[in-house]
Amino acid sequence: MEALNNKIEQLKRLNQLCFPVLLLALLASACQRLPDVQGRGEVFMQGVWTQDSIPYASTLLNYTEHKFRFTCDSFYVDLTTHSKVNYYEDSCYNNGVWKEYAKGIYAVRNDSLFLQGTYTKSNYKQKVSGCYQTGQYLKSFTITSAKPDQLIIQSVNDQREAVLSLKEKIVCDPKPL
Repeated sequence: MEALNNKIEQLKRLNQLCFPVLLLALLASACQRLPDVQGRGEVFMQGVWTQDSIPYASTLLNYTEHKFRFTCDSFYVDLTTHSKVNYYEDSCYNNGVWKEYAKGIYAVRNDSLFLQGTYTKSNYKQKVSGCYQTGQYLKSFTITSAKPDQLIIQSVNDQREAVLSLKEKIVCDPKPL
């Protein structure tokens, strides 16, 4: 019995020594250094895309026109909203037409486009207060068609479709982070 107890004590000591070494080895192998440059994004997305028209715009209470610039894994978007209803204080309503801006990163997975960023000022510097939206810009779209000069996306939130035309092709030149 005493021999069994000695063996158990030896195993406990061995476990106390091996466990931290094993844990450290596991953690070291799980770490992966990320590159110091931005990702390449999707080749077919690279460029300036504008929404030239909105179907049934005259009958809608509000709608937003999009102008996207995709460069590498980043996006910049100019949003021009037209509204017949005032959702904001009078000084912000601007006769029912106003512009907003956002920037961030994007990802395409299968037929989905995910945009994650923040609302900005017109110079794409962070916006922390003022009229309209502030904070995070999180949007998801379904890509219903992708042609070399036309991109059709549909908002997951409101199912509104945006037909975007390529105005300028951009070649990704990854920048250091």
